[in-house]
Amino acid sequence: LYHVLLIDLIEVVKVLFIYIIKMSMSICIFQSMRKILEVRSITTACLQITQIDANDRLSQQQQQVRHMSRIKRRHTVQPFWHAAVTRTLYPENVTKVNEEFLSDVIKEQYEHKSPLAAEPWPRGEWNSKSQRCGLIGKKMGMSTLWKNDGTRMDTTLIHISDNHVIRYVPASDLRKNEFTEHSRRSKNPRGALVVGADSADPRLFTREYYNMFEKAGVMPKKKLTRFLVSDNAILQPGTPLYATHLRPGDFVDVSGYSRDQGFQGVVKRWGFKGGPKAHGSTKFHRKPGCIGSGGEMARVIPGQKMPGHMGMQFRTARGLEVVRVNSQFNCIWLKGPVIGAVGGYLNIYDSGLHHCRYRDPDNHPPFPTHYPAEEAVPHVDWWADGMHNFNDATIVFEEEAGATAK
Repeated sequence: LYHVLLIDLIEVVKVLFIYIIKMSMSICIFQSMRKILEVRSITTACLQITQIDANDRLSQQQQQVRHMSRIKRRHTVQPFWHAAVTRTLYPENVTKVNEEFLSDVIKEQYEHKSPLAAEPWPRGEWNSKSQRCGLIGKKMGMSTLWKNDGTRMDTTLIHISDNHVIRYVPASDLRKNEFTEHSRRSKNPRGALVVGADSADPRLFTREYYNMFEKAGVMPKKKLTRFLVSDNAILQPGTPLYATHLRPGDFVDVSGYSRDQGFQGVVKRWGFKGGPKAHGSTKFHRKPGCIGSGGEMARVIPGQKMPGHMGMQFRTARGLEVVRVNSQFNCIWLKGPVIGAVGGYLNIYDSGLHHCRYRDPDNHPPFPTHYPAEEAVPHVDWWADGMHNFNDATIVFEEEAGATAK
């Protein structure tokens, strides 16, 4: 009997021991889950606080931009109307037969896919305050032209390479998403037209970037930019832009990135004279000299001219005259040099200078742009007044009336 009771007692102890182990494990799991939830809630609260602080700092920066004397011009974030980059491309090793098949599919897809086939958008009428869309050109280099009196003129040749209107951005979206608020834009809000240049194979881009061109019905573009336009100068997406958008004698503003010259010293970057070349000067020929301030300041003043990266800055040349337009090769010639390296893209639009704006209702450029199917080009090779056309006879210098021979 005692033996049987001892066995039963051992079984009961086993059951109790297993039950205690399970209960302890459940308590440990419950406490672990509780700690995880607490950590997650704390992390969420910290993230919310961080986001609030970041928004406060951003609002403070936006408020302080007007009072800052130095604003960072370079940026690496695309504008809001541009496609967001979510992945990278990689080689897919497509065979030659599939390459030919995909090329045929792309040709068939874009052959009859244009929004211009539908009902066209209404066109506005020109007035003295109208602002047209601009063009994207590629700098081809310098060229020499002559006037009728034999005066030499250095010009810049720019090719208007396959421009199309991609999208229209209303003024309300611009004011809501742009970081800066210019006084002119706030007093007279204007929308923007996104223009693309140089079509390329759709397989070379991500799908997010490719989707930007579906409504426009054009091939994906290598270069995108936007131009502010007035309400009466809006163009329908898919509209092509040609060199005949401008006329000889018109004045334009040209924007682009200057030629990149890398890291340079103060002599080349800022034009410093440098130190003496002799009379005991040792290793001080091209150095900047003292950069600090004495007295109570005892520091380097912000904005001090020092060595650094030179070039690759966004600059604008205003009031350049168009002296020649060639509709066959879609090229224009501008008087004088233009910023940027050869092969770089330039933004070309009507000049905003007071003495260069159009005010005569009978003499203004094509509005909102030139449509070759509706209006014929006046000249295939169009020259400004006073310029010597290469197809004309050779320049002959005649003796002025009343001049006496030596």
